[in-house]
Amino acid sequence: MGPSDVLLSVDHLTTSFDTDEGRVTVLDNISFNLNHGESLGIVGESGCGKSVTALSLMRLLPKPSGRIDKGSIEYDGNDLLSLSTKQMHKIRGKKISMIFQEPMTALNPVHRIGKQLGEVYQIHFPDMSADESYSAQLEMLNKVGIPAPEKRLREYPHQLSGGMRQRVMIAMALSCKPDILIADEPTTALDVTTQNQILELMRELQKDINMSIIFITHDLGVIAEMCDRVIVMYAGRIVELASVKEIYARPRHPYTKGLLASIPKLDSPPKSKLEVIEGLVPSLHDIPEGCRFRSRCDFKIDKCRKVDPIEEEIDDSNSHTVACIRWREIIQ
Repeated sequence: MGPSDVLLSVDHLTTSFDTDEGRVTVLDNISFNLNHGESLGIVGESGCGKSVTALSLMRLLPKPSGRIDKGSIEYDGNDLLSLSTKQMHKIRGKKISMIFQEPMTALNPVHRIGKQLGEVYQIHFPDMSADESYSAQLEMLNKVGIPAPEKRLREYPHQLSGGMRQRVMIAMALSCKPDILIADEPTTALDVTTQNQILELMRELQKDINMSIIFITHDLGVIAEMCDRVIVMYAGRIVELASVKEIYARPRHPYTKGLLASIPKLDSPPKSKLEVIEGLVPSLHDIPEGCRFRSRCDFKIDKCRKVDPIEEEIDDSNSHTVACIRWREIIQ
């Protein structure tokens, strides 16, 4: 894809937080592009920086502890980091929208669904009449597959099931037909049937309004189903970036290889032991020298203690990058 296809460009984004033990860098020089109409997955274990990436893009880091130290986020010719709070309000929700991880905490428990959904139109379409807003709300709830929408608008979040609450969150996020939707673990708390329905719904709505999606998850199965390209993150860094087909066929980073090996296989013998990646993600207060994945890696050599690997292009098309000094020896 050429430069004209790029909708969002993230360059050397570095984010840190104040903690009781001092300041820690949670995102370390993250760079990637999102193309028009593309689904981009971000995958990795808890604590690798996936959700902080989303909050940084939306400029919703907790204040005053969270801070973007450097980098740029280019969207529609503007660096989002240089916009005023008022300018960012116009983009957030209308142009770039987000579905949060847990809909029960994202929805206000003391307000009816109609009031919360209506606020979206109030903020972004102030000239819209009450009747027009009500019709738009009904239309959105219908679109996300909520039965009896008139009744649901009068209900409170606790009166809806987890799947219904998540559909309301999707309706709120898509009310303004955004260019970009950031979905942070949108199906984590849902059962498998509901999860499939939500994923199918998101696919349909994406086609409807031709939006781009950044899909954040720890589930490589969801990535395979939903995404065109995938970013693999580890300890605040991007360790591999490629098309989903390429990642599954030729993973080149030991961490990606380990994640794929840990997916249960249908043809495995019954009661066979699941593959795991031994050890834990290093504490951000105590990042080791050299390669961050070294202590858990089956391919490590002495050089990995000293060399902090940078992303390299595996082919001339720049479609597959990996941060590992031994990637040439790691083949599926």
